[in-house]
Amino acid sequence: MKKTILTGVMLVTFVLAGGCSAPVKPWERGTLARPEMQFGSEALNDAYDDHVYFSKEASSGGRGFGGGGCGCN
Repeated sequence: MKKTILTGVMLVTFVLAGGCSAPVKPWERGTLARPEMQFGSEALNDAYDDHVYFSKEASSGGRGFGGGGCGCN
């Protein structure tokens, strides 16, 4: 019984994960190359996220390097 359930769960997992690795078609690349599809394309949202991040971390410029506002590098 456990083997059947495990096999079923694995089968469902593989079927659902199979769609994640589909290659991008040439005609879909134009959509993905648009500026609004890139990370950091919205300056206002990025500035807001930076403000929230630095307010919660009590430091500024904390992205991308170690250390924080507490001085415990």
